[in-house]
Amino acid sequence: MTDWQDVQKNLLAGESLSDEQALALASCADTAALARVAALLRDRGHKNLISYSRKVFIPLTQLCRDVCHYCTFAQTPKKLEQIFMPVDEVLELCRQGAKMGCQEALFTLGERPELRYAAARNALAEMGYATTLEYVHAVAARVLEETGLLPHINAGCMTGEEIAGLRQVSASMGIMLESASTRLCEKGMPHYGSPDKDPLRRLETLELAGQAEVPFTSGILIGIGETRLERIESLLALRAVHEKYGHLQEVIVQNFRAKPNTLMSSAPEPDLNELLWTIAVSRLIFGPHMNIQAPPNLSPGVLPQIIGAGINDWGGVSPLTPDHVNPEAPWPHLDTLARETAAAGKFLEQRLTIYPAYAVDGNRWLDKALWSPVLRLSDGSGFARRDNWAPGEEQDIPPVEAELLAGSLPSEIISVDVRDIVVRCEQGGDLSEADLTRLFESRGADFSFVAHRADMLRRKVNGDSVSYVVTRNINYTNVCGYKCQFCAFSKGSGSEDLRGRPYDIDAGEIVRRCREAWQRGATEVCMQGGIHPDYTGQTYLDILRTVKKAVPEMHVHAFSPLEVWQGAETLGVAFSDYFEQLREAGLGTLPGTAAEILHDEVREELCPDKLNSAQWLEVMAAAHEAGFKTTATIMYGHIDAPRHWASHLMRIRELQQRTGGFTEFVPLPFVHMEAPMYRKGKSRKGPSFREAILMHAVSRLAFHGLIDNIQTSWVKMGEQGVAACLKGGANDLGGTLMNESITRAAGTQHGQEWSPAVMERKIRKLDRVPRMRDTLYRDVPQERYQASFVNTELIDVVNLKAGKYQSSKCLNDVEVQALWLFQASSVDVQPVSQQVTLMAACN
Repeated sequence: MTDWQDVQKNLLAGESLSDEQALALASCADTAALARVAALLRDRGHKNLISYSRKVFIPLTQLCRDVCHYCTFAQTPKKLEQIFMPVDEVLELCRQGAKMGCQEALFTLGERPELRYAAARNALAEMGYATTLEYVHAVAARVLEETGLLPHINAGCMTGEEIAGLRQVSASMGIMLESASTRLCEKGMPHYGSPDKDPLRRLETLELAGQAEVPFTSGILIGIGETRLERIESLLALRAVHEKYGHLQEVIVQNFRAKPNTLMSSAPEPDLNELLWTIAVSRLIFGPHMNIQAPPNLSPGVLPQIIGAGINDWGGVSPLTPDHVNPEAPWPHLDTLARETAAAGKFLEQRLTIYPAYAVDGNRWLDKALWSPVLRLSDGSGFARRDNWAPGEEQDIPPVEAELLAGSLPSEIISVDVRDIVVRCEQGGDLSEADLTRLFESRGADFSFVAHRADMLRRKVNGDSVSYVVTRNINYTNVCGYKCQFCAFSKGSGSEDLRGRPYDIDAGEIVRRCREAWQRGATEVCMQGGIHPDYTGQTYLDILRTVKKAVPEMHVHAFSPLEVWQGAETLGVAFSDYFEQLREAGLGTLPGTAAEILHDEVREELCPDKLNSAQWLEVMAAAHEAGFKTTATIMYGHIDAPRHWASHLMRIRELQQRTGGFTEFVPLPFVHMEAPMYRKGKSRKGPSFREAILMHAVSRLAFHGLIDNIQTSWVKMGEQGVAACLKGGANDLGGTLMNESITRAAGTQHGQEWSPAVMERKIRKLDRVPRMRDTLYRDVPQERYQASFVNTELIDVVNLKAGKYQSSKCLNDVEVQALWLFQASSVDVQPVSQQVTLMAACN
């Protein structure tokens, strides 16, 4: 054969095996040597993960026109109580599975039984169908619509039209090639008398599936009389069709198990070495990124060895239904499977029936009817969303991540590349987007390691204090001309049904809220709003002057880069000039909102008419050059992915290295409930809990030595969530808020104020030290601290109904003083226009 040392060297250098080199492996008997290289390749493509799909196995019919000599799944009509599984029975089974965390409905059936059995034809006719595949389509459609499980359909050989029809109701399909050897179809061989086992027919189905862009499963069955050379020829046939279309999402290596009452009941089964050899060769032929699978129930007791041969997937495992094809081989309990996977130094992660790379590219690989169901069930990397936690909802944190955060893990099971990246972060070394993407993809022990090391950095930089600021959010209008797909806050004339009518508060209400906030101990007002079509740069200057006239000591933290851009543009001035005007009017600092995701691939769908990434960074750079400090944010967990988050953090990091103007970084998890794009089925339901923790942890690591403060949002993460984030790199809880409008509009259930007393009680509960700060992270005067603990109820806000033109944001000194006197003596709060009239009457 070709010299193995040269082949090994080329493989590890990133080259693919030629057909000639692959065929030569048939004479290589050193399974251990093959497995060592296969495992290295697997780790390059799949890191420390072994995946599986939690499924419900649906034997829709056990009739089949084929007569494979090893099969006990296929039966004759006389042996069956029912010819086809009724749809109501399927739905009930899937509902039970959904309650147990299943996300896949695996449809397994014999091939075209109606062509052989009158009983099948009659049963189909009674239900109103002409073919088995018509019935499959109907049942899969109902499973998808009524249970939320994603159908995977193994329907055997199909035409292009049949594949196109089933693509509308399934996330993936499959057909086992088993073998490309026509010799196995000869008389006396296992596929004799089975027309659908003709390799050419099966390869034609694979070809048609590729043309239809269907994520497809295939594989080989070993130990049924084929030679090693024929196995390799079968794998090469699969590789050839995959290289044309890229649709083969997994290759299964299944070992034959002899079953009683079959023609092959006494045939020898392949031994462990044969299985390991085939797995290793499969990995070498397909390279690092292909998903190579071996069913765990067919090889109990040797799962770590199977992992060592190069697999990265266990296939579907059901906590509810048996393996109807191999009923003698029960599924391993998922806890057992996780333990045995961990024994091999890997983390067991749940996936969907559609593999991650295909799920995140759903526009290509899925029918539109499947986009929303797949998004609903997946995380940002395309793996399964394993729990019901979502930002803004009252949910307990997932037990797996809670256990990983609480525990310590042996250092030897941490991935080498993850450890190296973290050390570079700690030492202030150079980082790349690929580095941060890798950290965001951490799972299992790697996830725990990243969170713990981020927490160690937090302790080193910030100690055990947890800071917060007494602030009031004032969102002066929810009228906005932009159409951001994530925003449930902005309103137009036709959206009064969505959490309140359009409003635009006036100067009098701004004064009242600022004065009330000061009386309750606030040191800051945070002011932002929609981009009202009638607002100009003068509007923002008027707002600042009104606040400063009302409460001169109040720090004004206001105006997103989008508002600054609009303000400068409407006044026709440069950013530098406008920032000078804002400073003179009383602006203290700026919030780094409207950043969303600083990657234009995402922004083109998320907020296409908003500032692009470069423009947002341009405004921030100009603010820093003008001497302003700002915050920076990220809003994540919708249509984005880890590579987008990494790009965002790198751009913030690069600007901070130039200007040093950011005081804090604020991860803002997407709250989905009322978001337009979620309601339309076009986004995920926010980040998973693991992703939310990692956003804070990776931010701490990436910004070490550059941005000292990582904030966690209580209004989005909730009490349990912020407690976890404070163990994963965060050191700040943000503001008490008093009024929170934007996240509440999106549907959060975590309230709109955490008073200082509540803040400090929750912080001490975590054995941490509360610290009241101001906007610039300085300690507040004692007078402010004491004032903040005076328990006074907030007066209900008054939001004036918006009109075509903006309400006045400006009062002169006399009006401000008169308004203060009037408000101090008035029980009812009136709009300023009514207040001025009443003041005139009183005078």
